[in-house]
Amino acid sequence: MRFQGKVAVVTGSGKGIGKSIIRKLVQEGALVTVSDLNKETCEETALEINNSGGKAIAVDGDVSNSVDARNIVEKTIEAYGKIDILVNNAGVLKDSRIKDMEEEDWDKVIDVCLKGAFLCSKYASAYMVDQNYGKIINISSRAYLGNPGQANYSSAKAGIVGLTRSLAKELGKNNINVNAVAPGLIETDALKSHPKYKKIKDLQKKDTPIPRIGLPEDVANAVLFFASEEADYISGDILHVSGGRFG
Repeated sequence: MRFQGKVAVVTGSGKGIGKSIIRKLVQEGALVTVSDLNKETCEETALEINNSGGKAIAVDGDVSNSVDARNIVEKTIEAYGKIDILVNNAGVLKDSRIKDMEEEDWDKVIDVCLKGAFLCSKYASAYMVDQNYGKIINISSRAYLGNPGQANYSSAKAGIVGLTRSLAKELGKNNINVNAVAPGLIETDALKSHPKYKKIKDLQKKDTPIPRIGLPEDVANAVLFFASEEADYISGDILHVSGGRFG
């Protein structure tokens, strides 16, 4: 039980990759805050955890809103008295070619993916500094290397890399590790419902050294490594979970 007694917040954890991260943290003994924009999925995931013998609270909110981001952290402190692990997972896609990309689609993706990680890190790190301990794991993406049709998302995820490395240098003296996980294509419910799912899956197998689509559990395993004592001397690093595909 690597996280017995540890308190973890995972944003965007009502479903998908975030939910997989939450489940694995609970299996390893963590007390968790499930946070999601969707109140229903947020509460359903927390209920599932509590019914299975774990301990979870649900705090819905928009991480790109400073009031909501602060509330996620403060509700965690009220419930558990501390915060040891923060996983900035919340994200959104608004894909289109640059000539068709609306300004609001640019702003939305940057706000949720990058500003949300900044705000949650800002409020959580204050408590981590006081306790001289903390683990912040930011979910970037292989897209930070650049993807056509994803100028907004690629820019946001590249920003996550910069944020991660800056905070690692800033907070290291307070025994706080800050790292990022950069997933490739992951088999979420959203991907499975895509009209071109089979074609996407076939192309992924062709273009990836490990010829399959990644699973949410693959990402969760990388996050748990960074959150563990096994990674105590690793900070400012980016771990690609992409089956060997980088370009």
